[in-house]
Amino acid sequence: MTESTIVERNIKPFPKYLWFLILSYSMIYSMCNWFDARLVMIFGLSISPGVILFPITFLVSDVITEVYGFKHARIAIWSALFFNVIFVIFGQVILHMPSPSFANENDAFNKVLQLDTWVILGSFASYIASEPINSILISKLKIYFRGKYMGIRFVISTIIASFLDSYIFAIISFSNFYSLPHVLNVGFNIWIVKIVVEIIGLPISIRVAKIIKRKENIDIYDISTSYNLFSLDNTYPIENNKINN
Repeated sequence: MTESTIVERNIKPFPKYLWFLILSYSMIYSMCNWFDARLVMIFGLSISPGVILFPITFLVSDVITEVYGFKHARIAIWSALFFNVIFVIFGQVILHMPSPSFANENDAFNKVLQLDTWVILGSFASYIASEPINSILISKLKIYFRGKYMGIRFVISTIIASFLDSYIFAIISFSNFYSLPHVLNVGFNIWIVKIVVEIIGLPISIRVAKIIKRKENIDIYDISTSYNLFSLDNTYPIENNKINN
């Protein structure tokens, strides 16, 4: 088989809108980590403020998996993790750099940054556990339901994945600073808020997914896809694109 034939039989690796979705996914994840160190009260619930934005990563991941397939969602997951590792390393470098004598506020900033490091470590662990599960569920449920019931599929995947994410994050991030009952309460509150945000954003994510499918002429089904997280393969046979069906 010639090289040109192989290219024709595979879908182009980076369609027009995919780069923006991956960039948005990575940036939102980084923003959540920075602000998560400060707990806030919303409607009587104690939560980390990043939880307001973090469900959007599930929505974006849902759209990427729904339209472009799990292989591209996997690239988005690793991209966001890579930049957040750089974020943590840079924060540690700053903590260990000497301060000028007149910088009286540096100690306060260091305290915040140290707390934020625990938050980011918690976020890493919960992220690795939940985001792949979310994308795998979207991918498998799409095949199971033959592409129907997109909203139900999005909500089911979020309920399961965000449960893992919320409790792993809360336990690692806040156990050194708060009592276990408070930590578990924060985890539960975060889980509920994520589900609510997912449901509120559902009409938008469904609409966006349908628009992108139509504009890109792509609707990938992960038939025979390997869910190996360490693979960076992002090509699909043309037969996996069921846009005309």
